[in-house]
Amino acid sequence: MSAAQKFHTRPVPRVGGISFFIGMLAASAYFFLSEETDTTLVHVKLLFAALPAFLVGFVEDLTKKVSVTTRLLATFASPLIASWLLGAILPRMDVWVIDVLLKVTPIALVVTAFAGAGIANSINIIDGFNGLAALTAIMILGCMGVLAWQANDVFILQLAMTGAGVALGFLVFNFPTGRIFMGDSGAYFLGFWIAEVAVLLVVRHPSLTAWQLLAICAYPVIEVIYSIYRKKFIRKMSPGLPDRLHFHMLVYRRLVSRIIPSSEMRPWLRNAMTTATLMTINAPFAFLAAYYGDTKRAAIACIVAQVFLYMAIYARLVRGHWCLNPIVGLGLLPEHKTKSI
Repeated sequence: MSAAQKFHTRPVPRVGGISFFIGMLAASAYFFLSEETDTTLVHVKLLFAALPAFLVGFVEDLTKKVSVTTRLLATFASPLIASWLLGAILPRMDVWVIDVLLKVTPIALVVTAFAGAGIANSINIIDGFNGLAALTAIMILGCMGVLAWQANDVFILQLAMTGAGVALGFLVFNFPTGRIFMGDSGAYFLGFWIAEVAVLLVVRHPSLTAWQLLAICAYPVIEVIYSIYRKKFIRKMSPGLPDRLHFHMLVYRRLVSRIIPSSEMRPWLRNAMTTATLMTINAPFAFLAAYYGDTKRAAIACIVAQVFLYMAIYARLVRGHWCLNPIVGLGLLPEHKTKSI
């Protein structure tokens, strides 16, 4: 983690992504021994497709020298490989103009790669507090599992639950005390897995609206889109550069740190409570989207509600006694025009 985004008091290994890959290999072996040939083959293909994003993330975790462009290209490459191996290409997004364009295979491939890279990077961008990225991934995969269960799709249910399972195993060592971090490799791997489960759900179930899946994934997606907007267009900085204005960081510094006093005996407590606070905010929307967002209108309403809640809380957290302008209240001024928060 960069210095600007560091909220831990001691060095912690960032190799948790290895546990995800090994866990998925173990799941593949289990399905193979259970003679579930189709599931085993898909697992192996997905693991192969995940390699570019996983390996580049792992090198970054070890060296801190991989460029933003290289990492972005790797997260684009993995969903493209999955498209080739599994036919996991977005057939529609339930937006008329886009759906017409998706009938052109090259455009569909680009859109699929962009969506996959976006989800992978969105999980990476929220990875900063013990358990936050892993619990978010479990929440999303669990809700996708609900959709698969409702559609009687055992195959997708297995994919979703194995992804959630490896993240749950990681949490034993990550939450609440943070003895190991997932790093970029783990975040990219989980994000890739989420993206592929989502794409396969859309491919296999024509009646399922893509908006429902977006509503389930809304929290990390909103975070990454708003972060790009804030950095690129308002603060006039590269979206790849770190700052201290992400939603989870503001929750830590402006809310949790004021409620929970610092403790030398439990330095991880504020960190873990930040995750608990964010999950309390976001989990109800994901579950509502899974159970009641089965129409386009309901799913969009759920997304809009999450956007408004995110912006309302963000504005309140970033606002201080120095803030007289609502634009500043949304964290939209360049850094040199705001006080340190």
